[in-house]
Amino acid sequence: MKVAFRVNGTAHEVDVEARTTLADALRDELGLTGTRLGCEHGVCGSCTILLNGAPVRSCLLLTVQCAGANIGTVEGLADGTAEEPRLHPLQEAFAEEHALQCGFCTPGFLMLLAGELAANPELDRDAERLNAVLASNLCRCTGYVGIRRAAVAAARRMRAKR
Repeated sequence: MKVAFRVNGTAHEVDVEARTTLADALRDELGLTGTRLGCEHGVCGSCTILLNGAPVRSCLLLTVQCAGANIGTVEGLADGTAEEPRLHPLQEAFAEEHALQCGFCTPGFLMLLAGELAANPELDRDAERLNAVLASNLCRCTGYVGIRRAAVAAARRMRAKR
């Protein structure tokens, strides 16, 4: 089946079997390997992408369900050029706050927080809600302390840029 959608602002059309997940299409058809596959059951959050601005688990979506959608992946988070990239405030904060160790879960957390902070720029001011958001993705290395600090720092940066 041919499916057309936009990924990180660029139009794409893929020819996939009806059962192909969006995670597999992004990785195998478009070469966007930043979308990680962990559990493939929607539990770990490593495959989180933005679908029309909302964070979703791409391992649970069929590619055919995304026809006409706007999809955001971690590859599209930074802006600028290849010669002069500008990291997203979340990426800067993750690096500065040591919010990653092995890095496997990091793209999922970045996309989760990008979507959540776009919808709720004050997320860092509600500790209970922020903790609930972060608990939806799994990290086996960091203990979440650095991730939480990075989320708070990024939220403040993003508000200051508005």
